[in-house]
Amino acid sequence: MGVPSDDAVVVQKGNKPGEPHVITVNCPDKTGLGCDICSIILDFGLYITKADVSTDGIWCYIVLWVVPYSSSIIVRWSSLKNRLQSVCPSCTVTFYLDHQPTHTSSSPVYLLKFFCLDRKGLLHDVTQVLCELELRIQRVKVTTTPDDRVLDLFFITDNKELLHTKKRQDEACEQLHAVLGESCINCELSLAGPAYDCHQIIPSISAGVAEELFRSELSDKEIRSQALSPDMTKLKKADVATDNSLSPAHTLLQINCVDHKGLLYDIMRTLKDCNIQIAYGRLSPNASGYRDIDLFIQQKDGKKIVDPEKQSALCSRVKMEMLHPLRVVIADRGPDTELLVANPVELSGKGRPRVFYDITLALKTLGICIFSAEIGRYSTTDREWEVYRFLLDENCEFQLSHMVARNQIVDRVRRTLMGW
Repeated sequence: MGVPSDDAVVVQKGNKPGEPHVITVNCPDKTGLGCDICSIILDFGLYITKADVSTDGIWCYIVLWVVPYSSSIIVRWSSLKNRLQSVCPSCTVTFYLDHQPTHTSSSPVYLLKFFCLDRKGLLHDVTQVLCELELRIQRVKVTTTPDDRVLDLFFITDNKELLHTKKRQDEACEQLHAVLGESCINCELSLAGPAYDCHQIIPSISAGVAEELFRSELSDKEIRSQALSPDMTKLKKADVATDNSLSPAHTLLQINCVDHKGLLYDIMRTLKDCNIQIAYGRLSPNASGYRDIDLFIQQKDGKKIVDPEKQSALCSRVKMEMLHPLRVVIADRGPDTELLVANPVELSGKGRPRVFYDITLALKTLGICIFSAEIGRYSTTDREWEVYRFLLDENCEFQLSHMVARNQIVDRVRRTLMGW
């Protein structure tokens, strides 16, 4: 397919500071387009306050009202528009003749390697620079030496596809040097090479930790940790139901749940993986911390969902993915304390955006240094997961061996990930 029209995506700024920007996407439809758009919105640190989606299966019209999650986030709206246009199908005759998703070649992976003096919050500060540069972290290997120096290896791709140019490379190194200052000893950027595996298998996880991390429901330990913050009991409250009486051709999927960061992405990702098509949808504004979502949906064959077992299975799957989209646990790894965070990977192979950013932000806020970190993939019987592992430095104000301190860390990390 060719490049979509400039009119496919329109970004209208708010009339006053603080008012939402309105993003309109008007283009041919394709399977999973809503999920791809929501993923990009989340990647830019934006919160969807309201949404309307409609499609006839050939053409779609999407309107999103968005604001930054925090005032510290710098949004480059022109880059956002370009990214959104890149996932929109073009208006070509071949599109109508062949309604199959195209597969583009993967972006080249670059290795960013820097050696510097360690300090609190260093990893998050570097991650923030990479996010602002629209450089996506595929893998990371962070190691602290006995003399308090850090060797960081970031395997990254460029959302702008410009990292092969000297100008783009110099821009990245200059911004990193600005953040690292005199503590930076060496900084290098080069192609990772053909031997690089972007989906590295994570080293083995103990059976007990794996059971707690990948279970479909919240564990008793997680429920107890939420008791530290009474408002988090809302996490368990969600209603998901289907109704076939309102449309002759579509099933209405009705959702009422607590709001969280990436809520619409989690729903769209789930429906995409279940081969469910959305004909019309509306995400209502936040009301007392809860959201109402109405989606008129069909199966891949264009029929409504009438089988009670399929209805029940879909509702259960959507509910689970909303209530428990990210898993956070703390465990012992030999003599060390390890924080593990897992999120399900789309069937397309893509992981959730900005997870590494949010985890490092939470640890920086808590004043906890990271001794080592890594990202990898882990497969269970029914899906693949993206797993983030952090060995925590014991030299902090938290007694990492105490359960109360561990619960506080898990609570803070989960809150940051969920946008609470």
